[in-house]
Amino acid sequence: MREYSVFDIMGPVMIGPSSSHTAGAARLGKIARQIAGDDVKEVQFILYDSFANTYKGHGTDKALVAGIIGLDPDDERLPNSFELAKEQNISFSFIKSDKDASHPNTVRMIIKNNLGDVIEVLGSSIGGGNVVLKEINGMSVEFTGEYETLITKHIDKPGIIAMVTKVLSEHMINIAFMRVYRQLKGDMAIMVIESDQTIPEDVRVRIEHIDGIEKAIVVDSVIKHK
Repeated sequence: MREYSVFDIMGPVMIGPSSSHTAGAARLGKIARQIAGDDVKEVQFILYDSFANTYKGHGTDKALVAGIIGLDPDDERLPNSFELAKEQNISFSFIKSDKDASHPNTVRMIIKNNLGDVIEVLGSSIGGGNVVLKEINGMSVEFTGEYETLITKHIDKPGIIAMVTKVLSEHMINIAFMRVYRQLKGDMAIMVIESDQTIPEDVRVRIEHIDGIEKAIVVDSVIKHK
């Protein structure tokens, strides 16, 4: 179980009235943007529980859109995120869900790119600006965005995990946390590796070229460490 410092509990430097509803929301949006890639055309935000009830008053809507266009929680442009998104030809909409979520500050982001591909990301803002990503394209995951994170989509077969960790080891990249998720044996799986170091683009490409790996992406840390 991870421990949080007093600075995490007090909350981050941010624009907006609530660390959970604005800082956390912006971080969720920014992570989702990195998972989906830069070619974002349309985003549908499905809001649950507290997010659904207070998203306009607390600026959750503007924070989510800010994250989608790559802004940090303390970016002074955050209140103008709607206009900035429109300038980038990104359309967006908000839907309030009456279904229960595992955490009251939860959002599902359905992102469509210019090729028509759809990426779904589910995450929660858990307090103090901290977040947890819980689902990618219907598959359960868990990571926080605190660390640089490598995510692979691969065939569930022997040797792939060993080959990925070998590449990271050769580049002196230390693994802080690692989890592997699958729905069926021998089917597609997702591996999430949180690292202590930056994962360079050439390392990501090398991992993506491993036989059996369909896609490898790197999500930058959304936490500004001092």
